[in-house]
Amino acid sequence: MNIIKNYIQVFRKASPYSLYVLFVMLVIYMLNQLDRYALSITSVEIAQSLKYGDKSCLSLPGFPKELSNLCKNLTETLCNLFVVNGTNGTLEHVCKYDYNGQGVEYQIVAGPAFILIFTFTGILISLFADKFQNRRVLILTVCLIWWSIMTIITGLTDSYWQLVLLRLGLGIGEAGCNPLATGLISDYFPMDLRGSALGIYNWGIYTGYSMSFAIGNQILKHLNWRWVFVICGIPGILIGPLVYLTVKEPKKEVEQNVEPQQSNVFQIEESNAQKLKNVAKEFFRPTLFLLCIAGSIRNAAGYVWGYNNNTYYKQMGQTADQISAYLGVIPLVFGIIGSFVGGFVSDRVAKKAEPWTRIWVLVLSQIIAAPFVFGVLFFEPPYSYYFLIPSYIFGEMWVGVCLSVIVELVPERLRTTGVSLYFFIISNIGGNMQTIVPSVQKFLKKTFDLSDLQAFRGALYIFFPGEYVLGSALFLLTLFVIKRDLRKLNEQNQTSSITNLLYDDYKAKPSEEE
Repeated sequence: MNIIKNYIQVFRKASPYSLYVLFVMLVIYMLNQLDRYALSITSVEIAQSLKYGDKSCLSLPGFPKELSNLCKNLTETLCNLFVVNGTNGTLEHVCKYDYNGQGVEYQIVAGPAFILIFTFTGILISLFADKFQNRRVLILTVCLIWWSIMTIITGLTDSYWQLVLLRLGLGIGEAGCNPLATGLISDYFPMDLRGSALGIYNWGIYTGYSMSFAIGNQILKHLNWRWVFVICGIPGILIGPLVYLTVKEPKKEVEQNVEPQQSNVFQIEESNAQKLKNVAKEFFRPTLFLLCIAGSIRNAAGYVWGYNNNTYYKQMGQTADQISAYLGVIPLVFGIIGSFVGGFVSDRVAKKAEPWTRIWVLVLSQIIAAPFVFGVLFFEPPYSYYFLIPSYIFGEMWVGVCLSVIVELVPERLRTTGVSLYFFIISNIGGNMQTIVPSVQKFLKKTFDLSDLQAFRGALYIFFPGEYVLGSALFLLTLFVIKRDLRKLNEQNQTSSITNLLYDDYKAKPSEEE
């Protein structure tokens, strides 16, 4: 009940307009994830249409599950020879040996082709946004419309390299979403509500991701993969002008409360190079550095599962309707609950002004989630889907908590750039780790004489529950670094603020009057 009350306080204490801005940012983030994961839903169909990636024995629709399951472990020769007597007396193929939506080529368009440009562009956009604080809404609108156009054009591609280029274009647009939206929300909500507000914003991850399954698979049933991208891209173009016309730049509290002479302190401009250097210096502090590495490992688990679960369940014999029925609901409902709880806990412990208590939440939540994540791969559907429920409830608590710690520990003048650098780190490490999956899969298949599905599942064991455990260990190491720094603080008899210990506050003296 306290969790619900905490979120109710967001709606009671915040102004109606602040809540409207939060809602708009949530919708934008939802479209961001919807357009991003449209590739995952259509991976098999695109691979077969554009002819790239790995091949395996795939079951054809219309046959009993007992027959379809036999296709999983067949070689190419046996797959093509597997026939049964049809209703009209003719022989019908149960399986086909075709592109399965996996392989290095798929992992490249899902990972590096998107992630690299996404993260580098995010840094550039955030630097520009920090310099022109009153232009963040305009930049966000342009980004939204741009990535929506890239999504629509993806539905028109007819070659693999066109797909790669369009993923690059998508990354350029989507790069501005998180740093700009997070900065706006942080300015509209005070510290005691910020964690909950960011938790609500992160609902966009789960709503957009779930909608990609619910919408994508239904479109595939009635049309084809090209229409998935066209239909997913249209809402962003329609919403873009509304965002620009209705969302205003917030007035900074410091601008309202400090005297003119003091205000000049915060108006000292830094070059983009100097600002990036200052932000990088902050992130080389042991605490933030380890926190980003831990977040990267945990983020990698989400990327690997998010871009491979649709293919995994199809190889397990699940139909598009079955997959969308579960994955269109479970991440939406229980992912939001996990983010909901994480935001609440973040705000509760923030009152103690001790970030190490929040990091305990990161450690424990991932340790609790790890056995359930293991169960997702160990058990057959539908039990596999059921294990996703506690996996999302506990596993997704990290999103809002970790982001809240980053926001509070980076100086305000560097916040947008700092958030962008945080996403740069966790996206480059976590988002590109999935490119290793095909190599590990082939190694397991050759070394242990496994079938394609068994090797695929083995690779997922390593990169899904395995990275939950590794992420927990690294979050724990981060906790020890902070506690060490707290002891150093007491020894040096400095301020009791953990922020002042770990990060040298930006202090500038007013210019002397001539």
